[in-house]
Amino acid sequence: TNNRGDASGEMGDNLPAVDLGTGRSATAILSGGWMHMCALLDDKSLKCWGNNDKGQLGLGDTNNRGDASGEMGDNLPAVDLGTGRSATAIFAMGGSTCALLDDKSLKCWGMNFAGQLGLGDTNHRGDASDEMGDNLPAVDLGIGRTATAISAQQQHVCALLDDKSLKCWGLNDSGQLGLGDAYNRGDASGEMGDNLPAVDLGTGRTATAIAAGDHHTCALLDDKSLKCWGYNGYGELGLGD
Repeated sequence: TNNRGDASGEMGDNLPAVDLGTGRSATAILSGGWMHMCALLDDKSLKCWGNNDKGQLGLGDTNNRGDASGEMGDNLPAVDLGTGRSATAIFAMGGSTCALLDDKSLKCWGMNFAGQLGLGDTNHRGDASDEMGDNLPAVDLGIGRTATAISAQQQHVCALLDDKSLKCWGLNDSGQLGLGDAYNRGDASGEMGDNLPAVDLGTGRTATAIAAGDHHTCALLDDKSLKCWGYNGYGELGLGD
């Protein structure tokens, strides 16, 4: 648990590479959570390490990884995403992690205080045995709907769907879900899937890219305009107030 880079002689050749396992290398990395990291590896597996107080590492317990010898490399298990499943993209929000899978489904695990896992309850996932793999449900985005892009931050998630609509769920204390109220979504049954409204971006408008902030969300639209909503205490919505 020694810091690195805060003293001379700790960087460059003196800074060891992260041990991801024998012969393994990273193809993508994620650092958006509270003190945890994830890497997509060249064999299409997913490994996470660091803080694990809510199961955000997806290993079926709450033990931190990487803070003691013998926990990394081949000793660090890959996240079980389900039989035959692999991740194509990864995202973090506070104490949670989400992965877009090769079958275009979306799975999230870790902290779930506000329903940010999109599973219709507030139970954490990945912090106990038998909660990952085939036992971890995919997020219900609606009949026939899949996600093409995801953005997550703190305790809410937004997904661009294959029909070009935008859906958001989780914490909504500042209207960051864009649904015209301050009620959380995904923390109770019957709130996801076809029951979760798409964000109204304007007549005929769709989103081409999304970025979630701590308590706000921005979308780049098909007409190249930019719209932001949610918390605006520092003017981060860019609306002059």
